[in-house]
Amino acid sequence: MSIVYLNGEFLPHDEAMISPEDRSFLFGDGLYEVVRVYNGRMFCGEDHLQRMRYGGAELELTIPFDDGEFQDIVEGLLRENDLEEAMVYLQVSRGAQPREHCFPEEYVPTVYANARPASRPSQDILENGVKAITHPDIRGGLCYIKTTALLFNCLAASRARRAGAFEALLVRQGFVTEATARSAFCVIDGKIFTHPLANILPGITRKKVLELARRHGWEFEERALPVNRFLEADEIFVTGTVSEAVPVVEVDGRRIGDGRPGPIFRRVSEALEDYIEEVCGT
Repeated sequence: MSIVYLNGEFLPHDEAMISPEDRSFLFGDGLYEVVRVYNGRMFCGEDHLQRMRYGGAELELTIPFDDGEFQDIVEGLLRENDLEEAMVYLQVSRGAQPREHCFPEEYVPTVYANARPASRPSQDILENGVKAITHPDIRGGLCYIKTTALLFNCLAASRARRAGAFEALLVRQGFVTEATARSAFCVIDGKIFTHPLANILPGITRKKVLELARRHGWEFEERALPVNRFLEADEIFVTGTVSEAVPVVEVDGRRIGDGRPGPIFRRVSEALEDYIEEVCGT
């Protein structure tokens, strides 16, 4: 049985109890982060915590732990579950209150976290790529905050799975924004494109890919591309904390490039792997 963290305690998963009046349950009133752990070390933990704090400031939600306490939660979960390769899920809500739309003036946040085994992308995915579909981006105006209110992401992801696809590329007003749980990139004539940080999630892996592009001198541009232009690209790939970088070789039944992972993706994937080893010693 896995051990989880809840409000200052490490306890068995089946003993973790959260009030049915917790605002995360009633309203999706909470924030979350997923942190990847390699070789027992957090990858970009400071970036994840900074993003959660930014979201807390935007939503007037207290993040009730500092850097050291965050580290203690993660290390405790790894120790209690005997994990070195893991994904750690951390959620903060506004706590339990009688159901009322207005924020309570006083509250005690609920802090919940768990750790699960995680693995690197398979060789099959890296060598053969995955399929995706397009889906209308029907989310609201706070996509840049990582809230627990993910119903519309779940809807698109479920439709992708039923179509036999790995992901759904979200399309807003004719432009590809991101994917349901990942950032989206395409490559045209050797240049990497990704949507600017305009009402999309500021992905941590996205940030690292752009930093690596600067480091290695790759051409890139943060620019919104129409969906037709995006799908005409030579390469498409998506990035995320757990999945790292994944090549997309088919969208809506349409082959991308030559239908194989391309050379720019391979450079990105290799550079990201090297960076993970540099930071975490994998």
